[in-house]
Amino acid sequence: MRCLIIGGAGFIGSNVSNMLAESGRAVTVLGRASAPLYQLSQKVSYISGDYKDVILLRRLLKETDELIDLAYATVPKSSFDDPVSDVLSNLPAGVGLIQEASTANLKKAVFVSSGGTVYGIAQNLPIREEHPTNPISPYGITKLALEKYILMFVALTGLPAVVVRPGNAYGEYQLAFTGQGFIATAIKSILLRQPVNIFGPNGTIRDYVHVKDIARGIIAALEFGIPGEVYNIGSGIGLNNIQVVKVIEPFARSHGYPVEIKVLPERGFDVSANILDSTKLRGISAWHPEMDFDKGIRRTWQVSLNETDNSQNQKAN
Repeated sequence: MRCLIIGGAGFIGSNVSNMLAESGRAVTVLGRASAPLYQLSQKVSYISGDYKDVILLRRLLKETDELIDLAYATVPKSSFDDPVSDVLSNLPAGVGLIQEASTANLKKAVFVSSGGTVYGIAQNLPIREEHPTNPISPYGITKLALEKYILMFVALTGLPAVVVRPGNAYGEYQLAFTGQGFIATAIKSILLRQPVNIFGPNGTIRDYVHVKDIARGIIAALEFGIPGEVYNIGSGIGLNNIQVVKVIEPFARSHGYPVEIKVLPERGFDVSANILDSTKLRGISAWHPEMDFDKGIRRTWQVSLNETDNSQNQKAN
């Protein structure tokens, strides 16, 4: 089976790419960067290019059985800062990809949306897929618009596509200070002996899922998802920012790092609580989150600590 992963060298994408390669698939990753941002298996082929390049995209799709799209050019904060740029950076390229995919001879396609933003303010928790979608950030609106295009092409052309809405990914090697990934940024802030910024008295409540569990969820949707359906990928457990920091704190203090929290004003584009119900995905597959949160934090902390120690040793030498 030949699999093309667009955006497959990012944090989530690299885990998906490596898992699929280990499953025996021939995996090709298309990314904008000259080299992968995250480490890819030697079994994965990396192509530096833009999926806006229609000639390149058509050539790759002709050689593809399965497509996974994780590409996105913005994050919630940057979308709020410049909503016009958010639309222009994502919608034309995204719709073009969906249209090209609809004419290719694909066996399956998975488009990765956002479980954290498309629903907006939760009417009830945990959130099921049929919950109203009223995003309060440009990022969520654009993601939802792409979902609608996907489902339109499924209905009109038979595109064999599913949509997944993941929760908040965390885990080893996630880059900090990118506008996404509270846990990575909190740990890095502590290691730099800087305060951990939260917005509002306790921060926001989020459904944190280890990146490997999210990757397995995406693969489960690829293998078992029904075209035209939407699937959440979440743990069903919500933690606010203070609770997350409290889990990190014992590891930090055991290595001599103080933990300071700085409370900032709430941001208008942040929903206060987002917890996902993944019953639907569990119903079609054997998927469930395997990584215990405390264990995931311990592993993430240790990797970040080792990276910091190595960096300091290199500077000292």
